[in-house]
Amino acid sequence: MKDTGIQGAAQSAHTASQRAANSTWVDRLARFGLVAKGFSYGLVGVLAGALAVAGAGKTTDREGALEVFADESYGKVILVALGLGFAAYALWRLVQAIFDRDDEGTSAKGVAKRIGFLGRAALYAALTFGTFALLDGTGDKGTETGQAREATARVFDWPAGRWLVGLAGLILVGVGVFNAYRAFTQKFEDNWNTGKMSAAERQWGARLSSLGLLARFVVFSLIGGFLVKAAYEYDAQEAIGLDGALRKVAQAGYGPILLGIVAAGLLCYALFCFVEARYRRV
Repeated sequence: MKDTGIQGAAQSAHTASQRAANSTWVDRLARFGLVAKGFSYGLVGVLAGALAVAGAGKTTDREGALEVFADESYGKVILVALGLGFAAYALWRLVQAIFDRDDEGTSAKGVAKRIGFLGRAALYAALTFGTFALLDGTGDKGTETGQAREATARVFDWPAGRWLVGLAGLILVGVGVFNAYRAFTQKFEDNWNTGKMSAAERQWGARLSSLGLLARFVVFSLIGGFLVKAAYEYDAQEAIGLDGALRKVAQAGYGPILLGIVAAGLLCYALFCFVEARYRRV
């Protein structure tokens, strides 16, 4: 009887947790978070595009882009909204990872995807902290590339640190390739409630989303590739972040043109996030 009672209590707890994970508040967190994510990528794209067209912008990461608002009176409201949005996104991904809201299961592929959700939750939790830190001027003014180089140097001091850095680089390259795969297959449409979309929304939403994912392929592949190079050459200065990746594009042959293309792609990725916020089946 005692075992039956324990099993019943465990089943009740599991049912309650699943009910909470599938409640409407998770849906709202996801959509709010996707809007914040899209806005941040759009801002980076605008700044990079301004640099490509008129030399008036700069290559920066998302926290650096948000600093644009830090000293403005209206900017505080925007930063608070974005910080809450990033926190909402982190919580949504955490729920996906822990409660398997998307029914990924416990297969190798399912576990890998849930670990990916957990990684995104951690990333956006850090971005939430960085955004709120900008409100009182305590945010780290360093670039993402500088932070990447400091972190790489620290990892080099760990046992097998060089191999860990190389592995992290390969994972980022893999993330880039996965973005390209999604761009060409357009399987992201499987998550959309296309019945609520007009024919034009579905057609152009898919096309622009693919362009956005290809821009992410370029960025993640560059970041991962240079991290692998840092491991190979045992030189932390080879590591780069988002700002560094955009700078590499700008410094290449036909740099302004290529940077303009990537900047447009990042704006397309922002639109992809907004489409997801509106039509994704969460």
